[in-house]
Amino acid sequence: MPLKDRLNLSAEPVFLVDGSAFVYRGFYAFRDMSTREGFPTNALFVVLRMIMKILREEKPRAIGFFLDGKGPTFRNEIYSEYKAQRQATPEDLLVQIEPIKEALRLFGLPVIVSEGGEADDCIASLAERLRPSHPVIIVGADKDLKQCLAERVWLWDPAGKQDKLTGLAEFTGETGLAPSSWPDFQALTGDSSDNIPGVPGIGPKSAAEIMARFPTLEAIWQGLDELPEKYRKKLDGRLEDALRWRELTRLRTTFCHTTDLAALTPAAPDIAGLKEFMARYEFGSLARELSTLPAPQKAASVAASSAKAGGMSLLDYVNGPKAEPKSSAERVATPGELPELSGMHVGLAPLPDGMALGLDGRELLYTGDEAALAKALAAPQAGPASLAAPSFKDILARPRAAGAWRALPFAKVRDLGLMAYLLNPEEREYGLTHLLAAYEADPDMPSLPDDAPGLAARSLGELLAKRLKAAGMERLYAELELPLLPVLRDMEEAGVAIDLGAFESFLDEVTDKLAELTEAIREAAGLSPGEEFNVRSSHQLADLLFNRLSLKPRGKTPGGLPSTSQAVLEKMAGEHPVIDLVLTYRGYEKMRSTYLEPLPRLVGPDGRIHTTFNNLSTATGRLSSSNPNLQNIPIRGEMGGRMRACFTAGPGRLLASADYSQIELRLLAHLCGDPELTKAFAAGEDIHARTAAILHGKEPGEVTPDERRAAKTINFGLLYGMGPQRLSRELKITLTLAKEFIARYFERMPAVKAFFEGVERDARRDGYVTTMFGRRRLLPGLFSRNDNEQAQAVRQAINTRVQGSAADIIKLAMLRAHEDERLRALGARLILQVHDELVIEAPKDAAREAGERLAGIMTSAVDISVPLAVDWGVGPTWAEAH
Repeated sequence: MPLKDRLNLSAEPVFLVDGSAFVYRGFYAFRDMSTREGFPTNALFVVLRMIMKILREEKPRAIGFFLDGKGPTFRNEIYSEYKAQRQATPEDLLVQIEPIKEALRLFGLPVIVSEGGEADDCIASLAERLRPSHPVIIVGADKDLKQCLAERVWLWDPAGKQDKLTGLAEFTGETGLAPSSWPDFQALTGDSSDNIPGVPGIGPKSAAEIMARFPTLEAIWQGLDELPEKYRKKLDGRLEDALRWRELTRLRTTFCHTTDLAALTPAAPDIAGLKEFMARYEFGSLARELSTLPAPQKAASVAASSAKAGGMSLLDYVNGPKAEPKSSAERVATPGELPELSGMHVGLAPLPDGMALGLDGRELLYTGDEAALAKALAAPQAGPASLAAPSFKDILARPRAAGAWRALPFAKVRDLGLMAYLLNPEEREYGLTHLLAAYEADPDMPSLPDDAPGLAARSLGELLAKRLKAAGMERLYAELELPLLPVLRDMEEAGVAIDLGAFESFLDEVTDKLAELTEAIREAAGLSPGEEFNVRSSHQLADLLFNRLSLKPRGKTPGGLPSTSQAVLEKMAGEHPVIDLVLTYRGYEKMRSTYLEPLPRLVGPDGRIHTTFNNLSTATGRLSSSNPNLQNIPIRGEMGGRMRACFTAGPGRLLASADYSQIELRLLAHLCGDPELTKAFAAGEDIHARTAAILHGKEPGEVTPDERRAAKTINFGLLYGMGPQRLSRELKITLTLAKEFIARYFERMPAVKAFFEGVERDARRDGYVTTMFGRRRLLPGLFSRNDNEQAQAVRQAINTRVQGSAADIIKLAMLRAHEDERLRALGARLILQVHDELVIEAPKDAAREAGERLAGIMTSAVDISVPLAVDWGVGPTWAEAH
C-alpha cells in the first residue's frame, strides 16, 4: 500500500532521499558484486533497486536524491576533528558514483549535491520549508534525521530488513523526547561515527534518565544540583563542550535555498536508455522490472530555476549554440566534419570536448584536413605554438599530424586531463566537459567574454598549471608524466607478437581439462550420468552445494540466496571435494574465457596485439592497460608460464625482459632508514631469510624454506597493512603467534614502525600522502565515520608512499630507455610494461646487449641509499625471457 494511503494523506507527499547513506549501505552490504569484467556494482544495484521500489509503489510527484558534497563543511570550522577518523572512500565505491548519477538522470530524478553542509542539512531545510503545504517523507535511516520529525514529516527506511516508518508519535513514544531535543541527547552520548566525543561516562541510558527531567542542555546545567551525584560529577564543567557537540549534531534549516518544489519534479524516465544501462552493468533482474514502472505522472510542474545571471557559463562555451561564421576564411569545423577527432577543440573555436591551439598569437582553424594542419604546424613562419587539450596522448594517435604535434616543446603543452588527474587521481573522469563543470566555480577561473568560447580550454589549462605549481607537482608533470605520453603511444603502436598456434594448442589442453574436471565434479557430487548440471551456472551450483550436499552457506547474493562467489568458495575450501574441484575448474575457465579465446581475436593485420596503456586510471600512479589488459596476464605457476610462452618476438628478433627485484621493500629500507633492512640489501642478503632469522631467533643459514616463505608473507603483508588476523589465516597459525611475529618484527626494526606511524600522522595532518617525486594522493577516508574505511585509508597512505614511488621510478626508467641512444642504435624498442617489469624487442644478435643495457638503465634510474636490483633475461618468448 502506498504511503499516501497508509498515512491517509490528502495531498501528494514530497520524498527526500538521503542518497549518500544508501550508497554507502549498498556498498558494504554486498561486497562481492561486480560485472563479468570486474567493475563493482554493489552500491549501484542497491540504490537502483530501492529507487525502482519507490517509483513503482509510491509514484512520487516530487522527489529529490541528496548527496554529500566534497570538502569540509561548517562543522569542521566548529570542531576541526569532526569526522577526522574517517577513511578515504574506497576506490570500488568512488567509481560507482557517476553511474549512480547517470542512472538517476535516466529515471528522471533530480540529484542535489550539498555545498558547505551535508545532505542531511539540505533534507532538513526542505522538510522545514515544505511541510506547511506538503507532507514530507524523508527516505533514510541516519539517526541524525530523527530531529526532522514533526507533524506531516515521517522517516522511512524502505531498504532495511523490514520496511520501517517512523513518525512523531513513534519517536516520542520510543525516546520520551521531542525531536528538537534529539541533538541535545546526541551531544551527551556522543557519536563515534562522526568523531563527536560526547560527555565522558554518559551513555544512552544515562542521557535518557537525565533528559526525562531536563529536556535541553541549558535546562540540565541550570538544574545540575538536582541531579544525582553520579551525574553531577560527570557533567560538571562540561557545558561548553556539550554545547559544541550539539552544534555538530543539529541539522541546519537554511541550506538548499534555491531548491524549490519545481526542482523536485521528476521527469519521464528514459526507458530505452535505462535498458541499455541495465545491460551495460548486467542488471538483468532490474531490466525485467522496468516494465513494472508506472507511466509518467501528468501533474503540472513549476518552471525550472532561472538561468545563471551574468551571461554564459563555461559549459555554455562548449555545449551552447554557436554563431554562424562570417566568411569561409573564418569557418570553423563542426563535430560532424571530425568523425575521427570527435571530442577535440581545435583552434580558438567552439568544438566540443577538445583543444585550443595557438600559433604565434594567431588562431588556427581546423577544417578536417590533417595534412594541412601538419603542414601549418611545421611551417617556419608559424612561430611558437602552444596547445591545451583534454588528452595529448589521443592527439599523438593521429598518424598524419602526430609528427608535428611531437615537435611542440613540452613546456608549451597543457594536457588538461593529465593535469587534473595529478591534482585528484581518484576522480576517474577527466573529459573537458566534466573538467569545465568541476572548475567553473574556482575563484581563479577567469570570466570569459561571450564572443570567445574557444578560450575555455586555454583558460582551464592556465588554472590547472597554477594549481599544479601550488601543489608542488609542476616538475612531476613537466619532466615525467607529460614526456611519458609519446613513450606510451610508441609502445601501443609497436604492440607485441603472439603465437596463434601456441594459443590454439593451449586452448585445446584447457578445454580437455575443463571436461575432465566437469566429470570429476559430477562424480564427487554423486550425480547420475544423465542428470543435467552446468558448473558455470551459479544457480545450479548453489542447489548442488547447499541443498543436495547440505553444505553451510558462507555468504548471500543481493537477492538473499546462498552465494557461490569466488571469495565464498575460497572460504569453504577443504569442506568437500566438490569445492576444491570447482575452484580448480574456475582457474582453467578464467584462462579460457579471459585469455585463450579473446586474445587471438584481437590480433591486428601485423600479427600483433596492440593494447592501450592507461595513465589516468590508478590512484598510486601505476599504469594499467586495456583492450586487452596485458597487466593481468598470469606470471607464476604452470599456467602463467604457458600463457607467457604464447607471446613472442617478431621474425628475426628476441624479447628481453627486465624486472625490478623487491623494489618496494628496497624503497621501504630507503624511506625508513632501518639499519637491519639497509644492511641486508647493501650486502646482497636474502631479505626474506634474514627476516625469518629475526622472527625465529636463528642465523639466516639455519632458516627452513617454510620459515622463509612465511617471512616473505610478513615482509610484504606488513608493507600493505596486513593485521594479525589476516596473517594468522595466510600462514595458518594461531592469532597469538601472528601477533608475536608482528611485535617481534617491529621490535627488531623500530624504524619501520616509526615510518608507518609518520606516514599516517602526516596524512592526517595534510589530508594526502606524497611519493618520493611529489605525486599526491588525497585520503578523505582517513576522516570516515566507518572504522574499516579509516583503516583502509591508512593502508592506502603507506601503499601510495611506497608503491607510488616505485611507479614513478619505473616510469622514469621507461623514459630513459625510450630516449637511450645505445638502445636505439641496437634496434631495440620498448613494447610492454607490466607492474615492475619492462619488455623490449631487439634483433637477435643485439638482444642480449640490449637486455643488459635496459637492466643498467633501470638500476641507475634513481640514486637511493640501497641498491636497486634487476632480474633480466632474453628469449624468443616472454616466458623464456622472464
